[in-house]
Amino acid sequence: MQLSSTEIKIPTEGFSDTRDITSKIQNLVTESQMKEGFVNLFVIGSTASISTIEYEPNLLKDIKERLEGLAPISENYHHHKTWGDDNGFSHVRATIMGPGISAPFSKGKLVLGNWQQIVVIDHDSQPRERRIFIQIFGQ
Repeated sequence: MQLSSTEIKIPTEGFSDTRDITSKIQNLVTESQMKEGFVNLFVIGSTASISTIEYEPNLLKDIKERLEGLAPISENYHHHKTWGDDNGFSHVRATIMGPGISAPFSKGKLVLGNWQQIVVIDHDSQPRERRIFIQIFGQ
Protein backbone atom coordinates (compact mmCIF):
# COMPACT_ATOMS: atom_id res chain seq x y z
CA MET A 1 0.00 0.00 0.00
CA GLN A 2 1.08 3.54 -0.73
CA LEU A 3 0.11 6.78 0.97
CA SER A 4 0.09 10.26 -0.53
CA SER A 5 -0.82 13.37 1.48
CA THR A 6 -1.45 16.87 0.20
CA GLU A 7 -3.46 20.00 0.87
CA ILE A 8 -5.49 22.13 -1.52
CA LYS A 9 -6.95 25.59 -0.99
CA ILE A 10 -10.39 26.61 -2.25
CA PRO A 11 -11.64 30.23 -2.14
CA THR A 12 -15.24 30.48 -0.90
CA GLU A 13 -17.83 33.15 -0.16
CA GLY A 14 -19.24 31.82 3.13
CA PHE A 15 -22.93 31.45 4.02
CA SER A 16 -23.00 27.80 2.82
CA ASP A 17 -21.26 28.58 -0.45
CA THR A 18 -20.72 25.22 -2.18
CA ARG A 19 -17.78 24.46 -4.48
CA ASP A 20 -17.35 21.38 -6.66
CA ILE A 21 -13.89 19.92 -6.06
CA THR A 22 -14.38 16.60 -7.88
CA SER A 23 -11.98 17.34 -10.74
CA LYS A 24 -9.27 18.51 -8.33
CA ILE A 25 -9.57 15.26 -6.36
CA GLN A 26 -9.61 13.13 -9.52
CA ASN A 27 -6.46 14.93 -10.72
CA LEU A 28 -4.72 14.07 -7.44
CA VAL A 29 -5.71 10.41 -7.78
CA THR A 30 -4.39 10.39 -11.37
CA GLU A 31 -1.12 12.06 -10.32
CA SER A 32 -0.65 9.47 -7.55
CA GLN A 33 -0.54 6.75 -10.23
CA MET A 34 -2.43 4.47 -7.82
CA LYS A 35 -5.14 2.36 -9.44
CA GLU A 36 -7.10 0.95 -6.47
CA GLY A 37 -7.76 2.53 -3.10
CA PHE A 38 -9.54 5.39 -1.43
CA VAL A 39 -9.23 9.11 -0.84
CA ASN A 40 -9.80 10.63 2.59
CA LEU A 41 -10.80 14.32 2.54
CA PHE A 42 -10.90 16.55 5.62
CA VAL A 43 -11.64 20.28 5.70
CA ILE A 44 -9.41 22.10 8.18
CA GLY A 45 -11.61 24.35 10.31
CA SER A 46 -14.82 24.08 12.29
CA THR A 47 -17.18 26.02 10.00
CA ALA A 48 -17.08 24.03 6.77
CA SER A 49 -18.08 20.59 5.51
CA ILE A 50 -17.24 18.11 2.79
CA SER A 51 -19.93 15.98 1.20
CA THR A 52 -21.23 14.60 -2.08
CA ILE A 53 -24.20 16.05 -3.93
CA GLU A 54 -25.65 16.46 -7.37
CA TYR A 55 -23.99 19.79 -8.13
CA GLU A 56 -26.75 21.75 -9.88
CA PRO A 57 -28.04 25.28 -9.22
CA ASN A 58 -31.48 24.43 -7.86
CA LEU A 59 -30.15 21.82 -5.45
CA LEU A 60 -27.58 24.36 -4.23
CA LYS A 61 -30.51 26.68 -3.43
CA ASP A 62 -32.38 23.84 -1.72
CA ILE A 63 -29.39 23.02 0.47
CA LYS A 64 -28.95 26.64 1.55
CA GLU A 65 -32.67 26.95 2.33
CA ARG A 66 -32.78 23.70 4.33
CA LEU A 67 -29.64 24.62 6.27
CA GLU A 68 -31.22 27.99 7.05
CA GLY A 69 -34.20 26.10 8.46
CA LEU A 70 -31.97 23.89 10.62
CA ALA A 71 -29.59 26.57 11.88
CA PRO A 72 -30.86 30.06 10.98
CA ILE A 73 -28.35 32.87 10.63
CA SER A 74 -30.58 35.22 12.65
CA GLU A 75 -30.66 33.04 15.79
CA ASN A 76 -28.91 34.25 18.91
CA TYR A 77 -26.31 31.51 19.48
CA HIS A 78 -24.53 31.07 22.81
CA HIS A 79 -21.28 30.79 20.84
CA HIS A 80 -21.53 34.51 20.02
CA LYS A 81 -20.94 35.29 23.71
CA THR A 82 -17.69 33.32 23.75
CA TRP A 83 -15.77 35.26 21.11
CA GLY A 84 -18.06 38.17 20.27
CA ASP A 85 -18.46 36.89 16.71
CA ASP A 86 -21.51 36.13 14.59
CA ASN A 87 -20.95 32.65 13.22
CA GLY A 88 -22.67 30.30 15.67
CA PHE A 89 -24.91 29.11 12.84
CA SER A 90 -21.88 28.07 10.80
CA HIS A 91 -20.51 25.86 13.59
CA VAL A 92 -23.89 24.16 14.02
CA ARG A 93 -24.24 23.55 10.27
CA ALA A 94 -20.72 22.18 9.98
CA THR A 95 -21.27 19.89 12.97
CA ILE A 96 -24.46 18.48 11.46
CA MET A 97 -22.81 17.82 8.08
CA GLY A 98 -19.34 16.76 9.25
CA PRO A 99 -15.81 17.75 8.21
CA GLY A 100 -14.91 15.00 5.79
CA ILE A 101 -15.58 11.93 3.69
CA SER A 102 -13.79 8.98 2.16
CA ALA A 103 -14.31 8.04 -1.48
CA PRO A 104 -13.09 4.89 -3.24
CA PHE A 105 -11.29 4.79 -6.57
CA SER A 106 -10.86 1.88 -8.95
CA LYS A 107 -8.81 1.64 -12.14
CA GLY A 108 -7.51 5.13 -11.32
CA LYS A 109 -10.98 6.74 -11.33
CA LEU A 110 -13.12 7.95 -8.43
CA VAL A 111 -16.13 5.68 -7.88
CA LEU A 112 -18.98 8.19 -8.01
CA GLY A 113 -22.51 8.09 -9.37
CA ASN A 114 -23.37 9.88 -12.62
CA TRP A 115 -24.78 12.86 -10.73
CA GLN A 116 -22.51 12.69 -7.68
CA GLN A 117 -19.81 15.29 -7.12
CA ILE A 118 -17.51 15.97 -4.18
CA VAL A 119 -18.07 19.40 -2.66
CA VAL A 120 -16.77 21.67 0.06
CA ILE A 121 -19.43 23.79 1.76
CA ASP A 122 -18.27 26.92 3.61
CA HIS A 123 -20.84 27.81 6.27
CA ASP A 124 -18.95 30.74 7.81
CA SER A 125 -20.15 34.34 7.90
CA GLN A 126 -17.39 35.66 5.64
CA PRO A 127 -15.35 34.65 2.59
CA ARG A 128 -12.44 32.34 3.30
CA GLU A 129 -9.78 30.28 1.64
CA ARG A 130 -10.64 26.76 2.77
CA ARG A 131 -7.84 24.28 3.33
CA ILE A 132 -8.61 20.66 2.55
CA PHE A 133 -6.25 17.92 3.65
CA ILE A 134 -6.27 14.90 1.33
CA GLN A 135 -4.77 11.49 1.84
CA ILE A 136 -4.75 8.89 -0.93
CA PHE A 137 -4.30 5.27 0.14
CA GLY A 138 -3.88 2.54 -2.42
CA GLN A 139 -1.77 0.61 -4.84
